[in-house]
Amino acid sequence: MKNIFKLISIALISSLFSFSSANASSGVFKISHDLGFGKDTNLDAITKGRLFQVVIMTQNRLVRKDLKGVTSPELATDWSANADATEWTFKLRKGVKFHDGSDFDAEDVKYSLMRVQDPDIGSPAKKSMSTVTDIEVVDSHTVKMKLNTSFADFPLLLTDYRLRMIPSDSGDTIGKTGVGTGPFIVDKFDPEGTTILKANADYWEGAPGVAEVHVIAIPDGEARVQALLTGQIHMNRYVPFSQKKIFDGNSKFNVSVVPTGNWRGMVMRTDTAPFDNPKVRKAVRLAVDRQELVDLVMGGAATVSCDTPVAPADQYRLKMKCPQNINKAKKLLAEAGYPNGIDMVIHVSTKEPTWPTIGEVLQQQLAEAGIKAEVKMTPSKSYWNETWMKKPVAMTRWNERPADSALHEIYHSGAKWNESYFKNPDFDKNLADARGELKFSKRKKAYQNAQKTLWEESGTLIPYHVSKLIVTSSAVKNLDDVEVFSVRWHKVKIK
Repeated sequence: MKNIFKLISIALISSLFSFSSANASSGVFKISHDLGFGKDTNLDAITKGRLFQVVIMTQNRLVRKDLKGVTSPELATDWSANADATEWTFKLRKGVKFHDGSDFDAEDVKYSLMRVQDPDIGSPAKKSMSTVTDIEVVDSHTVKMKLNTSFADFPLLLTDYRLRMIPSDSGDTIGKTGVGTGPFIVDKFDPEGTTILKANADYWEGAPGVAEVHVIAIPDGEARVQALLTGQIHMNRYVPFSQKKIFDGNSKFNVSVVPTGNWRGMVMRTDTAPFDNPKVRKAVRLAVDRQELVDLVMGGAATVSCDTPVAPADQYRLKMKCPQNINKAKKLLAEAGYPNGIDMVIHVSTKEPTWPTIGEVLQQQLAEAGIKAEVKMTPSKSYWNETWMKKPVAMTRWNERPADSALHEIYHSGAKWNESYFKNPDFDKNLADARGELKFSKRKKAYQNAQKTLWEESGTLIPYHVSKLIVTSSAVKNLDDVEVFSVRWHKVKIK
């Protein structure tokens, strides 16, 4: 009988070992980043230089969007508001630990979110969080957020990809350590070389499928495509559609197209002549054939936008048509004092692979309205620091944000990343009215009125929202076919 029990015990231990081995983290998942912020690149999610390819794997938010885009629990498990939505109470997930071994609790939430408003940090997310006046620690796993206005969509705001939870008082070191509660732990941070992440075996959603993630700095877009072709990286989420044919039908790669709220565009500084005249800005935007840009640059895989940053699937998106109108563009230029058109320089770089092509197509389209555009290539490595928000006209790109965040961060007169230096009191008032309105129909009208103002006066051309061409090695398994901030990175495996 003892031998039987011994045999059963051995068999049980063997089966458990086999199960453990089969489910252990293994393999190295290799991806890239474009070194967009050069020497300022860091692991502090709320700063301008945040390396989001790392922080989305090392740090969690309170609230996230699930695979269907619905606001869902992450480190917060439940939330509720008072009658006028000026106070929001969040219940926090218990038993979660940071990579440094400390417990995640309410004090960490208060610290992580309130530091966004620190003027010394200068976070681009500050405007989005400006409604929060205080965060009360109710108990170790409950916080009450107090707002200066009613805000029915407040939980949606917290899905912002930068609002990550970090340990209390870690602000001085977080830029180098990246400590969070996420599925991967920073082992080596080398922004200009290879950053190495190790699997967090104690991750609250389960141990990751891969043992390591290598995040490699490759500033040039073409070089990133070549790195994918040669096996240096396993995934490229920025492959130009013009190169889709390289991968189609190739058994070594998986190809998917994911609609997003991300966009590419051209920004004109509204504080610089001749773009300080709203008629000139609108003339430039009217001279553009957006559908032709979608077809030529994106191979048809994009959704035309009439200069709104609000995502196509967002409930507050203003739906309108904006066909090319050369005659009206010429008329506006004449009314602005430029009957013979204007000259402009569009600064581009290969930081974003499609920018040079967009510039060339715009050059041809604008010429029809008497606008002579020179397309000037600038260095990729220094683009965000030396070209963007510096030159009168430059290319830009933004990732998807909730409508309120996008409109505030890109256009509000007090926003740090107001790249076109746009200032319009009526626009700002519509945003304030929207936040304070509890009735959905009225809130929607206010957000859409703000978008109407952008169509009339904006300095930013947003011709389309992109569908992302995502190409991975066939060795990559279990990668969610969604936008990057909703991917469950702990599920990914390399086989």
